[in-house]
Amino acid sequence: MTRTRRHFDASFKLQVVKMIKEQGLSVSQVCKDMDLGETNVRKWLKQYDDELTGQPGLGKPLTPEQQRIRQLEEENRRLRQDVEILKKAFGLLCPGTEMSQRLVRQLQQEAAPVRRVGELLGISRSGYYEACQRWAREQAACVLSVHIKASFHASGGSYGSRRIVTELAGKGIAIGRYRVRRLMREQGLKACWKPKFVHTTDSKHNLPVAENVLDRRFEPAAPNQAWVSDITYIRTRTGWLYLAAVLDLYSRKIVGWAMAPTMPASLVCAALQMAIAQRNPAAGLIVHSDRGSQYASAEYQALLQRHGLVCSMSRKGNCWDNAVMERFFLNLKMERVWRRDYANQNEAVHDVADYIVEFYNARRLHSKLGYQSPNAFERKLIGQAPIVVSEII
Repeated sequence: MTRTRRHFDASFKLQVVKMIKEQGLSVSQVCKDMDLGETNVRKWLKQYDDELTGQPGLGKPLTPEQQRIRQLEEENRRLRQDVEILKKAFGLLCPGTEMSQRLVRQLQQEAAPVRRVGELLGISRSGYYEACQRWAREQAACVLSVHIKASFHASGGSYGSRRIVTELAGKGIAIGRYRVRRLMREQGLKACWKPKFVHTTDSKHNLPVAENVLDRRFEPAAPNQAWVSDITYIRTRTGWLYLAAVLDLYSRKIVGWAMAPTMPASLVCAALQMAIAQRNPAAGLIVHSDRGSQYASAEYQALLQRHGLVCSMSRKGNCWDNAVMERFFLNLKMERVWRRDYANQNEAVHDVADYIVEFYNARRLHSKLGYQSPNAFERKLIGQAPIVVSEII
């Protein structure tokens, strides 16, 4: 049976060649689907390649205009392939488009339109500007985190969000408390409280007890009008160390202290003598304490009388009458003592003295004082120079 010879025009041949060139189909597959001879199709491909390179084809030669059109079509095809390759590369190498955002910022500095660059990289303009704002917030948070961490460690790990906000404000850094809390939580910064208790007050004695003259009036109008005093314990590997301290209620400043491995009456007397020596109070100053045997002793009472000081004692079993002093001891232990493991009593003596002089009196921010240190509060309201306290043990 004789097969009818088919004739194909130039547009059909070009369409078949494009299917093979642009869509990546095999010659055999195209010939089978379209019932074409494989020899003829390969001839068309050869003719197409020869015409692109300017060589004479096997068929009818193309005009210069047709050759130019073919060249433009080939250039467009290569450009489309390049764009697809770039899109796939950016999608694989830049998860989250972070690198793409950086590239847009760099090209923007070279006067490239954001819209055009975004279209090429597959990034929306709104998404780019949102990413810029997010990047700026992250950079600011990184800087703030450094300041927060520095303030936290400078306080010995004792400052919470309120005091850190106040300290940063003093450095000219404005930040909200809840943002500080979030950044502290992200960095794992948290002050740890470890409650402990050791009985230090012995009120079962037959010594005379003074009246509660202070009567919880914890806010005197001036310094050296009312002091409070008490004893606490400090654990070391070689035994207990006892601390007696005297606090001025006006500025919450520790004005006297003494430490010893035991707690005789001489311990509280040494602390009071330090306070008297550095503050030189006038007669009539109220010195409040609990009913412990050390404060009811003849030695302590004689010291008060020599300087014209008024003795005041808490009611029996009522720790609230001396709440300010109790609070200082709690701060001392939370912020310093419970974070240490003292090898011996001498090590504890130096560390506690450092806490009182270098941190508590000089730098610790007190909420009661408007987030000022005791020294700063006295200098601001009284105009007096800072008092240098020597260590007395």
